[in-house]
Amino acid sequence: MISASVQARISLSRTKQFALWLLAFAIITVIWVGGELWPWAVKAPKELSWRIESLGSCTSVRYCVTGFMKWLVGDESYVFPWTFKEFTRTIAAGIEIPYQFIKSLLAAGFTIPLGKGESWQTPPLSWLGITIVMTWIAYRLKDWTLALMVFLCISYITIFGHWESATITLSSIAVAVPIGVAFGISVGILGYRYPSFERAITPILDLMQTVPIFAYLVPVLFLFGFGPVSAITATVVYATPPMVRITMLALQTVPTDIKEFGKMVGCTKRQMTWRVLIPSAKPGLMVGVNQVIMLSLNMVIIASMIGAGGLGFDVLASLRRQAIGEGLEAGIAITLIAIVVDRLTQAWAAQAPELHSESNSVLSGRTKFLLIVFTVLAITTTVGFALPIFAQWPEVWEFTTGQFWNDLVKWININFFDQLEAIKIFILLNILKPLKLFLLELPWPGALILLGLAGYQLGGPKLALLVVSLASFILITGQWTKAMITVYLCGISVVFASIIGMTIGIVASGSTRLKKAVLIFIDTLQTLPSFVYLLPVVMLFRVGDFSAMVAVVLYALPPAVRYTIYGIEQISASLIEAAKTSGCTRIQTLTKVQIRLAWPEIMLGINQTVMFALSMLVITALVGTRDLGQEVYIALTKADTGRGLVAGLSVAFIAIITDRLISAAARRRKQALGMG
Repeated sequence: MISASVQARISLSRTKQFALWLLAFAIITVIWVGGELWPWAVKAPKELSWRIESLGSCTSVRYCVTGFMKWLVGDESYVFPWTFKEFTRTIAAGIEIPYQFIKSLLAAGFTIPLGKGESWQTPPLSWLGITIVMTWIAYRLKDWTLALMVFLCISYITIFGHWESATITLSSIAVAVPIGVAFGISVGILGYRYPSFERAITPILDLMQTVPIFAYLVPVLFLFGFGPVSAITATVVYATPPMVRITMLALQTVPTDIKEFGKMVGCTKRQMTWRVLIPSAKPGLMVGVNQVIMLSLNMVIIASMIGAGGLGFDVLASLRRQAIGEGLEAGIAITLIAIVVDRLTQAWAAQAPELHSESNSVLSGRTKFLLIVFTVLAITTTVGFALPIFAQWPEVWEFTTGQFWNDLVKWININFFDQLEAIKIFILLNILKPLKLFLLELPWPGALILLGLAGYQLGGPKLALLVVSLASFILITGQWTKAMITVYLCGISVVFASIIGMTIGIVASGSTRLKKAVLIFIDTLQTLPSFVYLLPVVMLFRVGDFSAMVAVVLYALPPAVRYTIYGIEQISASLIEAAKTSGCTRIQTLTKVQIRLAWPEIMLGINQTVMFALSMLVITALVGTRDLGQEVYIALTKADTGRGLVAGLSVAFIAIITDRLISAAARRRKQALGMG
């Protein structure tokens, strides 16, 4: 039983909280009603400007960043004997060499000069040989089930005419992933060895993982120019942070007895790292490698905007032509590559020693494996000279469902246009527009007061200071109005995605078979490239805020479903039985027990839903939204690094504010339930 004094303190605390919120709303009301007396508090200020004569055009954050980037890539050398532009171009040349080699091997073939202006073009590796090798590797790693799945995935890419684009995409991934993994492990090791370094890079990693993908393209395009190398560089920057985090975590979780054993046998610091810690942390590190691969594949469409080509360019071109069928097929091809790579890396992590174990025989283990791979590829590629079908899948045998999907969308538009338009207009007029107007007219001091009060009550003074500081950055950089549009679109999308996702998760958790089917569907949604969601939405609803909202809801749905199922599964069966024994109906058990106990996990799912929604909102700038995503996109088209960085940081700060507030609320809920 809770004592009377504790109950009195709880009651006093709630009274104080209520009084604070009442005071905050009173202040906001006064500002709102008396807007004519202090218009500066009602209308968001423009970008804060200053003038520093010594820095020329550096009159605001945006122009300072742009000016710095122009100075950085200038023709003058200040410290080193080379300019920064020459330095970046040297890095680009170093990336270009392996990329062109792999691309020639997989997609284009090699050009061999014969003299007198003549040359001989060798064919790329045979599609048949690569299919056989990948299927055999899958069988060696696991079983025929995995081999059949790999074979079917590669067959889809071949039959649907995406082989050449897929090989170009794989050429970029084959260069970006090793660089990202190597750099991530190196930084992760430093973070593990030096706690101060870990504390210093953690906020940077947080920022890198919340800044929109588009924002990476602006400075990379400025520094490295347009082309595949820039796309690879942007991919590395985007995909590396998870590898750093997972490396630090994996090394920290190595059992103490293994570390002590390394010290006992006299290992040096280097030997301890590479002979003891890294092998012991291999399962965790493989998770990081898998994440780098998945994020790299997630980047291929966006990277195609600065010259990546491949499947990403196919999807982007289909979106511009509103060819839903072609875009969907190319998007599915990217998804299948992600599935194949994911399954193979997981199988390799589990059974790699068996594949490359060595013995006394020269033709055993790794040597035998490489010899078989080389022989199959050499034979199939050589036969391709005489039989072109071995070198390239005949175009007349290619299959497409593009026209079917295009016709389906047209049929829906013809037969259900009135119903779809009625739904769109109803939601626009009754939900979207009122919420948008409310946030745009909300006095900015009131918004800062509400954020600070929420942060103070959920996490104390530090959290309050953090959220107010981040929101103030958005204010003084002149992004407040577009930030409010971003918040409005993200907020309403998250509400819809959470309601739909929680409903699906609650229903699915009651049936094992249904849960399995739902999780497979959710996994498929998560592997589809984000641009694919725009294709059918634009063709059904055209451009605008409603289309953006629908695309964001579809993209952000999976975390809400997954965390709801996970939260309900974590509830002890004895608690459910106790509720039933006490006479609770099925609805009461669900609402009074399951949802309440699972609420901390559900809130974490909502947190992830917000992150997904914000990342998708930047992409929906292509369908006419006027939020921060549009700012990032405009900055990309104009190569304006300052504008892109400020807008990208504003999106990142919205994500960080949301993440910190929801995480603090989840912790408080767990403590209230006695769970932590």
